[in-house]
Amino acid sequence: MERPEPFAEDLGFLLSRASGVVAKLASAALSPLGLRVRSYSVLSFVAEGSGGVTQRRLADLVGLDPSQIVALVDELEDRDLVTRRPDPADRRNKRITATDDGHRLRDEARRRIDEAQAAHFAHLPPELLHELRETLRGIAFPDT
Repeated sequence: MERPEPFAEDLGFLLSRASGVVAKLASAALSPLGLRVRSYSVLSFVAEGSGGVTQRRLADLVGLDPSQIVALVDELEDRDLVTRRPDPADRRNKRITATDDGHRLRDEARRRIDEAQAAHFAHLPPELLHELRETLRGIAFPDT
């Protein structure tokens, strides 16, 4: 397939396009579970630690406005996938934790996404995929 010009060398365009391709794969994998990419992202971060995460920290991690996080957490809470409680360290903040059902759904969603990505990227050598992940981590999380 011929590369489209003039964006074939534009890093921003290529990153955006690649992100769209991967998001579409993830959306298709998540749809049967009633999740979207953003709600899955929130559930994943919440389920990582046993103590949960504050809504403010969640907004930073996912890269969304706090008001968007509130709506996503509301949706997950309505499905009994997460709970929202006052943060003992600062009662003005809410700490979000995953329920047992939330952990199970996150695990199933992760499995489905992993399978979809493995199939899509099967033509690329594992070393290249590892290097790509490391490079993207450096771009997405430059301070870590």
